[in-house]
Order: sequence, then structure tokens, then C-alpha cells
Amino acid sequence: MNFKKVKYTAACLISAVTLLGSVLTAHAEPIDYNAEAEARKLLPVQTNEIEGWPKGPDIGAKAAILMEASTGTILYGKNVDERLYPASTTKIMTCLLAIENAELDEVVTFSEEAVFSIDRGSSNIGMDVGESITMEQALHGILILSANEVANAVGEHIAGDAESFVKMMNDRVAELGLENTHFCNAHGLHDENHYTSARDLALIAREFFSHETLAEISGTTYCTFEATATQPDSFSLATKNQLVKGKEREYEYLIGSKTGYTSDARQTLVSCARKDGMDLICVILMEESPYQFTDTVELFDYGFQNFSKVNIAANDTKYQMNNTGFFTTGADVFGNSTPFIDLDDTLSVVLPNSVTFEELDSELIYESSYENSLATVEYTYKGNSVGRTYLQIQDPAFSSFTFGETQTTPAAEASDVSEDAAVADTSEELSVAEASEEVSKKPVTNNDEDSIFINVKTIIIVLSCIAAAIVIFLVIRSVMRNYHFAKRRKAIMRRTRNKYKSSEFDKFKF
Repeated sequence: MNFKKVKYTAACLISAVTLLGSVLTAHAEPIDYNAEAEARKLLPVQTNEIEGWPKGPDIGAKAAILMEASTGTILYGKNVDERLYPASTTKIMTCLLAIENAELDEVVTFSEEAVFSIDRGSSNIGMDVGESITMEQALHGILILSANEVANAVGEHIAGDAESFVKMMNDRVAELGLENTHFCNAHGLHDENHYTSARDLALIAREFFSHETLAEISGTTYCTFEATATQPDSFSLATKNQLVKGKEREYEYLIGSKTGYTSDARQTLVSCARKDGMDLICVILMEESPYQFTDTVELFDYGFQNFSKVNIAANDTKYQMNNTGFFTTGADVFGNSTPFIDLDDTLSVVLPNSVTFEELDSELIYESSYENSLATVEYTYKGNSVGRTYLQIQDPAFSSFTFGETQTTPAAEASDVSEDAAVADTSEELSVAEASEEVSKKPVTNNDEDSIFINVKTIIIVLSCIAAAIVIFLVIRSVMRNYHFAKRRKAIMRRTRNKYKSSEFDKFKF
């Protein structure tokens, strides 16, 4: 008999009966949650108040947000900063800390505290004290099956105990600059001091979905555990998330998603979808089933149909440095070079399809923590941030040309290095995967000193023009001087001739 599966099913039944009993006991008349959801459709949508912004749908969630991941642009916002309960969407922070602080093959062992500190009627996969699974299996259990005891065990494994892990969670909240989030546990079961907001949860999700492993697991339909020496049961269970592949409301462009529910939080859902070069993150808080799924699909469709990414460097004319004069960076002394200072050409803004780049407002901020940048350029539309870029010091790909010395390339320099030094250097290099991750986080930097190159071709042309102008000036000056000298000479000659011209009286001698 599959004991884990039986225990999981029994736990779900107990949870449903407990919930029903608590509702009937606490209220003489059942609460009409669907009526409340209908009433919430009348709540204002903040982004609908932006002039020229596409009108978003009226949904029953109390708070919701649709954010483009790479730019942080909010495409749709409703009560984005109201503090609400996240329920099991808390687990995206738990798994984010796990992937940042542990390897997938590490072994997670279940303590008595991890197993028995949660309500047995809450989501679990029936792990017992002393059993062990890998961290990778634990992430599957948390993200696909929303197992609370697994979230507890992962927290203890990462930080040593539950309290220390909660501190790590709130420290990460501070690092992200979130103002309306505070965690009290790793799983999201109700606590009045355990809350978040739609905006904050979207920013956490932005970090979460940047990890390919987490995104992939959160978009998986089934979770299978094989029996091992440290975990004696084999079982396979399916997610309750209706957006993933093969489910009733499967969404074609879904990357990953995490559900949540408590009687206080109601239905919550955090999802990410990718289409047309945009990664959209959707957060739904306090909704009724199954509308957390239909709301999410409606918002995704709204975003993909009404917005597009626009490359900044290809469209900006105000801050481009391409036409500056002499100071450029590059390897070719005769002008095949790039501007010394220019815009990052990898970044974009996200705009409504009806809005052009020229309609944006921009602000140059001289304080920038982005590596190699001199300033940040922030772009807004009617006061709503749509993206940013950076004025960067360009990093030359090759070494500089120096007059009077032999120019060396990186390949030539490498050939001069001894075998021992080459081996030492190779041992310190990042792996391809690590290098790719580093490149995604910050611009590539050169260990050599930055060099400023002079565009010799431009200088030669300018100097030639100056020389030609000087020659023309001298010729004109010479012609003018000769002309005036000739006139003066003729006048002198006339006066001389008149002076010595003979008079008629000279014929007579007195």
C-alpha cells in the first residue's frame, strides 16, 4: 500500500472537514465569498488612472499586479501596496533562499519539530521524523505539492533552526527593499504578523523566476518520489495548480506558478509567463476559486496584447554619444572604434502599443551603483516608470595602440605566458555556467586599465581641413597685398615722370 499517498489524501480530507467546521461554528450564516469577490471588482485599478494607458480588467481579487520582469514596469496594479496574507506563496521565498544557500544534492533530514509543528490537516506529503530526501526532491515537494513539513525541514537545513531561517527570510526582504512584507514561518500558515503586498511579492517572484531550476520545478505537473534507504515509500502526486501543462486551465506561455490558500488569505497565486520577449509576473491576492486562475490568464493576455518591449539604445537620441568627436574606445587606430561613453544597448522600456518612445519623459541621475556606469537614465510615461538604462564607460575588447611600441593582442600576450602560469590561470577561471550567470548579473569588466583611444582618422581629416583653410587664407592675403602694391607702384611712377618732365620754357636760354 502507498502509505504516503494515503496520508496525503487523508490530510486533504481532514483539512476540508476542519475548514467547513470552523466556518459553520464561527458563523450562524455562511459567508458568501463569491459575493465579496464580486464587490471587490468595483475597487479602483491604479493603472487605469494613467492617461493613455490601456484599460485593465475588473477582477475579483482584492490586490493584483502584472509586472514585466526585466524592467520592473507595472502594467496592471490594484491595491499593490496593501498588506495581505500570502498563504503558501510564502514558499517562493523559502525556495529562493534554498537555491541561494544550498546545493541540489544536499541531504535534508526531517526533525520532530519540522514534522509535528504544523497542523496535520495542512498540506504535507507524510514525511516522518528521521527520514531524508535530497534538496532537489524537497524543492519538488514544496513547489508542486506545497508540503509544509518539507518547507520546515528546508529552513532548518539552511539556517539550523526555524527561528534563524525566518530571520534570513526577513533579512532578504530588507535586501530587496520591501516595505510591506514580514515573515513568521517558512510555509505561510496563518499568522497575523505574516504578511506581504502584491508589489513586494512580485519583486520576490522576480528573483525566484530568475533561477531556471526554480522556474522549471514550479511549472511541473507531477511529483514522484522513489523509495530509498532513508525514505521507504514510492509515490507520485499531482499539483493542484490548474495553469500547468495538462491541467484544465493550462496556459500556453506559463513558465512557472505557485498556489496558496488559507481561510484568512483566501486564494493566492504567483505566476510567470513568457511571450514576445517579455517575462510577465502576475500576483493575485485574496480571490475565490477558481478565479485566481482566470484572473491570472486574463491579466497575462492583457499584458501580451497591449504592451511591447522597445530597445532604448536603438531609439534614444537625447543621451546617445555616437557623434562625439575624438574620444573613443576600441582597438583600431584608424577609427574602427566605439564611443568612450554610451548607453547600455541591452536594456529596454516596456510601452503600451499606442505610445511611442518619443513620448517618454527621462531623467538623468548621476548617482549609479551599476558597474562601469556614470549615470542612470530613468524613463517614465505620465509619471509611471517604464524602464531605465545606464551611461556606461565602454570596455575595449582589445588592448590599446601605442605609438612607438608594438601593439599586443590578448592572444599574443597569452603566448608569452609560461605553461605553469597558464595552468594557474586556467584553474582560477569560472566554468561556462558560472560565467554565464555572472554575465547576466553585471557588465563584463576588463582587468587591464581602461584606455582612451584617439580617433586618428578624424584628427587627420580635421587637421587637413584646417591646413587647407590656412593655405587659402595665405593665397588670398598674398593676392590682395600684391594688388595693393601694384597700384601704389604705378602712382609713384606717374609722380616721378611728372617730376622730371621737360617744360616749354626749357627751350629758351636766358
